[in-house]
Amino acid sequence: MGRYIDEILQPGEKVLYSTNVHWIFYLPAIAAWIVALVFLVASRFFVTDTPMLLCLALAVIAALVALYWMLKAWFHRWTTETDVTNLRVVHKEGFIKRRTFEMSLDKVESVDVTQSIPGRMLNYGDVTILGVGEGKERIKTIASPLAFRNHITAR
Repeated sequence: MGRYIDEILQPGEKVLYSTNVHWIFYLPAIAAWIVALVFLVASRFFVTDTPMLLCLALAVIAALVALYWMLKAWFHRWTTETDVTNLRVVHKEGFIKRRTFEMSLDKVESVDVTQSIPGRMLNYGDVTILGVGEGKERIKTIASPLAFRNHITAR
């Protein structure tokens, strides 16, 4: 399966910038893996079977949850694309149920970037694109939002 942008490029259109959702989507999975590791290590401190088996069971449950969250975050990143071409802004999310929006660069009125303190430190944020007569589109938690905005506004 190829990238969505490669399938919809018009003749003479070139991709100037591509970004994706930030790796912060993996944070719940990372935390669950740490919890699984803590339970696994804690099980080694018990001599009796019952507390040790309880810790091992909790470690397995935490690992399964971590695996689910990791696969969910990976799939979300894999099925989400955000691109700027020399003619338009294109955003696609979803695999079977797909949501896309495209906005001509000529119709972009403003591009707003919202970043929290962790977003500033880890370089992610939300971008809101306001189009002339086309409404407002918000792209959440993308990597390098300022670079993305600069590629839209620089002409």
